[in-house]
Amino acid sequence: MKSALVTGANKGIGLEVAKLLAQQDFFVYLGSRDLASGQAAVQQLHGAGLTALEAVQLDVTSPDSIRAARAAIGEKTPVLDVLVNNAGISGGTSQSARHTTFDQFQAVFATNVFGAAGVTQAFLDLLEQSPQPRIVNVSTAMASLTLFADFDNANSAYRLPVYQASKAALNMYTLNLAHELRDTPFKINAVCPGYTKTDFTGHQGTSTVEEAAQRLVKYALLGPDGPTGKYFSEEYFPAPATCPW
Repeated sequence: MKSALVTGANKGIGLEVAKLLAQQDFFVYLGSRDLASGQAAVQQLHGAGLTALEAVQLDVTSPDSIRAARAAIGEKTPVLDVLVNNAGISGGTSQSARHTTFDQFQAVFATNVFGAAGVTQAFLDLLEQSPQPRIVNVSTAMASLTLFADFDNANSAYRLPVYQASKAALNMYTLNLAHELRDTPFKINAVCPGYTKTDFTGHQGTSTVEEAAQRLVKYALLGPDGPTGKYFSEEYFPAPATCPW
């Protein structure tokens, strides 16, 4: 049985990703900052008839928590086939390139960039044991330089400069990691799940949780000829096109 780790998996898109991977016969570790919330999510999926699941306490902003999660999962399996870096925060709706504080920038980057990189680095040794390792970093079309450089584009009217900067940084990390591992079986991509109706968006959006999760899982299940080092935003740039930057 293949194995997967999904961060921020106790609710929303992360929980649905865990569900879809479990339906594809993966054993799924649900990373959750609050273990009780993760365990409740596992029970919810058990109620749907899925049993190959386990909650793991994982606060991506804490190096100690990351190390503990790596040790716990390493005791269960010598191989990790899929990592979905889903945990993320927006930093709130009151953001300004001129006025947002250092602490606000630091908090968002700690989760969206440093957390994703820290988890990835911690689990690389397990991923390297997989014949087809896959990493999916959850990004956003709001990080598109093309969309947001067009000040007259309706898509660029709603701006969250701290969140957008963090996801643009995550995209660049994705590209560099893929470049370093380009001669290996790894497939590493950044994927926008779409504007999705979850707690994260105040349940506003154009995509359902199910649609969003399917977009992410598609890249977790890539075959050996699949792309790597790419950014995909199918809601705004329909497949197979990719964001033109």
